[in-house]
Amino acid sequence: MMENLSSQADTETIIECLVRDGAVIIEQLAQAPLLTVIMDELRPHFDQEGAKFQNDFNGYQTLRLGAVLGLAKHTADLIAHPRVLQVANAVLGSNCECIRLGSTTAIEIYPGQPVQELHEDDSFYPMKIPDVEFQLGAMWALDDFTIENGATRLVQGSHWTGTVTKIDEASAVSAEMPKGSVLLYFGSLYHGGGANNSKLPRAGLINTYALGWLRQEENQYLSVPREMADSYPETVRRLMGYQAHGKYLGVFPADPDGRWYEA
Repeated sequence: MMENLSSQADTETIIECLVRDGAVIIEQLAQAPLLTVIMDELRPHFDQEGAKFQNDFNGYQTLRLGAVLGLAKHTADLIAHPRVLQVANAVLGSNCECIRLGSTTAIEIYPGQPVQELHEDDSFYPMKIPDVEFQLGAMWALDDFTIENGATRLVQGSHWTGTVTKIDEASAVSAEMPKGSVLLYFGSLYHGGGANNSKLPRAGLINTYALGWLRQEENQYLSVPREMADSYPETVRRLMGYQAHGKYLGVFPADPDGRWYEA
């Protein structure tokens, strides 16, 4: 059964549950008015472009958008949520100088969508390092997540298994959570979208935080127009990758417009 913690839970408890199970839910960390604004910003893009990414893996009754910082400005309020960043820095920071965004994705699962294949988010990296997590995912519930409407399924503890060839589907549990909650999970944890057997779609916003020395899954510099990137606060620009990693990786001494951050 998933561990659902209140928004008042202390960071140590959140991290303890996350490390033990590979995932944890913090309930109602975001307020409804912000979620409404975000969905209003995403809606035209879902309608115009969301079906472009339909395939056997993503599903044919699911709309999906990438690089959402270039589409919906207020998604930054979730992506750079101080509480989530505190956890991300705590669990990833011992293996890097800074963390960066791996990807930013909005997903809307419609009625009739079957379950998604269980998978790891960090599987595109060609290697694993024992006891080192490459990514932390944050799935924000823009609607209530229920078993009926396709709440994310995950296999607790599967981040401890290392390289495996088969995961037991029957061991997956559903991350049920109210609107405004966030599911935090490691990139090595097996998970997947649930089947939507309800009469309404359910939407979520998922972004990953990655070790700062890794190649980012999503190219933020090309995906987000420069003028839009400049409009974000420093915390967001640093997450996007507009900073060096330590003293020697990704340095940009010239910095003609003063928009690059050193370590």
